[in-house]
Amino acid sequence: MPIKVQSHLPAIKVLESENIFVMPDEVALKQDIRPLKILILNLMPTKITTETQLLRLLGNSPLQVDIELLQMATHTSKNTSPHHLTTFYKTFDEIKDETFDGMIITGAPVEQLDFEQVDYWDELCEIMEWSKHNVYSTFHICWGAQAALYYHYGIPKVPLEEKLSGIYAHKVLNPLHPLMRGFDDEFLIPHSRYTTVRLEDIKKQPGLELLAVSEMAGPSVISNKTGRQVFVTGHAEYDRETLANEYYRDQNKGINPAVPYNYFPNDDASLTPPMVWRSNATLLYTNWLNYFVYQATPYDLKELFVKYPRRNKPNN
Repeated sequence: MPIKVQSHLPAIKVLESENIFVMPDEVALKQDIRPLKILILNLMPTKITTETQLLRLLGNSPLQVDIELLQMATHTSKNTSPHHLTTFYKTFDEIKDETFDGMIITGAPVEQLDFEQVDYWDELCEIMEWSKHNVYSTFHICWGAQAALYYHYGIPKVPLEEKLSGIYAHKVLNPLHPLMRGFDDEFLIPHSRYTTVRLEDIKKQPGLELLAVSEMAGPSVISNKTGRQVFVTGHAEYDRETLANEYYRDQNKGINPAVPYNYFPNDDASLTPPMVWRSNATLLYTNWLNYFVYQATPYDLKELFVKYPRRNKPNN
């Protein structure tokens, strides 16, 4: 089944070349079914790249997915053209009275700042609070996961001695959990960050369940008990070359980064890294869409307003 996006979105050409079914607005309007409404809050600087990565995964399921892209009104993007943002993205004020089956909050390269130092932190807090009653299930990625664990549960992020970058093995702790259904006992996904969350802080929260952990990368897949909040500390959506591009970028900045772990063959940055996590990423997003969005969300999204009423102030 297709993902539905606005016509002329740059990701369409790439996805169609990979035989992923992308449905323009004008075609989807003729279908008499209700697609899943998924909101993507894209905090990454390379927005077009991130759009393509996420749409690739969301499009590889038997469900029709209606995508809405969201940007922060309180932040000016330096790496994406204003034309692209005004054409394809909305701000929170434009969608705050809507309801969504699911939402994805991406990572952002700001993990070395205190949360409150991020220029759009107040707006992000408002969106995360709003998500509790206007979104059925929210999927948080990397810094987005750390920000949400801090906002919703008071779990702090902790600085690492050096950047965690590479492809890391993870152990499934609960293979019967719907989000982990179909996973091997161990699986690989990329990580790229300077901070982490502590295992003991996760375990102190009775409302959270740790589903997968990495000996080297720490807690990796976490869900609240209802599945309405999912936290993934890595970047399962990354392409083959994403870590390489970050490594070269840091080299050019004079940061002198370590070679990403378990990534380049023989740690030789001139060689093409093997793609060894795509199937895991696809399964992760498909399970989320199926078990925590499609099978759980009410057919009439207006019911969310009744079940999860708005609150006047955030509870953090």
